[in-house]
Amino acid sequence: MTTMPDSDTAWAAVMRRDRAFDGRFVTGVLTTGIYCRPSCAARHPSRDNVRFFASGPEAQAAGLRACKRCLPDDVSRDQAAILAAIDEIRQAEDVPSLSALAEIAGYSPTHFQRVFKRATGLSPAAYARALREERARDALSAGDSVTDAIYEAGYSSASRFYDNTKGRLGMTPSDWRDGGKGRTIHWTVVDTSLGAMLVAATEKGVCCLSFNEGEEELRERFPNAELVRGADVFRQLFEMVTAAVEQPIHATTADIPLDVKGTAFQQRVWAALREIPAGETRSYGELAAMVGNPKASRAVGGANGANNIAVLIPCHRVIAHNGGLGGYAYGTDIKAELLRREAK
Repeated sequence: MTTMPDSDTAWAAVMRRDRAFDGRFVTGVLTTGIYCRPSCAARHPSRDNVRFFASGPEAQAAGLRACKRCLPDDVSRDQAAILAAIDEIRQAEDVPSLSALAEIAGYSPTHFQRVFKRATGLSPAAYARALREERARDALSAGDSVTDAIYEAGYSSASRFYDNTKGRLGMTPSDWRDGGKGRTIHWTVVDTSLGAMLVAATEKGVCCLSFNEGEEELRERFPNAELVRGADVFRQLFEMVTAAVEQPIHATTADIPLDVKGTAFQQRVWAALREIPAGETRSYGELAAMVGNPKASRAVGGANGANNIAVLIPCHRVIAHNGGLGGYAYGTDIKAELLRREAK
């Protein structure tokens, strides 16, 4: 839980039915005598008839009763169920089935899957895979042998590891341990209205997008990869990326493949960033709540900073809690212009 937001922030969250604020406060409707989650789907009440409370018991003390539609008192139950499931995933030798996790939570499998994904941004199975991949990366980065790293991460066999991580690690285990040795990255610098834009991609997708950088900075990110400037085969991909930057209201980024690598937490943050609609922003605290850890604002900031793919993973949509722009790796002028274009 985090500090209850001010009334203006709370009302804005209610108006957009923001699930990230569920559990942080409840909305009391004085004319009906009920209190709801911020995300309640019921018709919005008049602002004059609303009072915000830090918790259900506080609203009950004021004479209100829980909404039967959104069940605001179940938020804490959901949080406890998710924490119990995560603990089971971490402790289990094999990935627990959805039915087993739902039974621990006391929910139906379908409902538990929905609750878990809403809180973490991943399904239970995807969360378990990401956790194992993170452990494997850590072991490989520490210099362990590939075989030792596979079993240390919790995989029952090498074949299971390769099957489960195909298309997600981006590199083979040995490549990861060796800092990308043997990989080929094609790159170019495009002149845009925001300045020089570096775009780089592997055969799996875009692995870097940055502004006012060149080969030197790219090599710092991928010190052991083979860098090849330009390639006709990547021309269409680079044009799609440029269009997404220059005309965000007409372009879609969902069709642009990415080759991105990070810890399980970073992946959750990056997935949450891509869920923020163009034209909207979130504070670091709100983004932390979106990934199921409202106290992790500082860690969320770190995950933002570790993002190598600007715009396509839109870390520019995260602003300071007071509504200010906050920081941005490529300067606040570029951040402000990206937000202005998306607001159209």
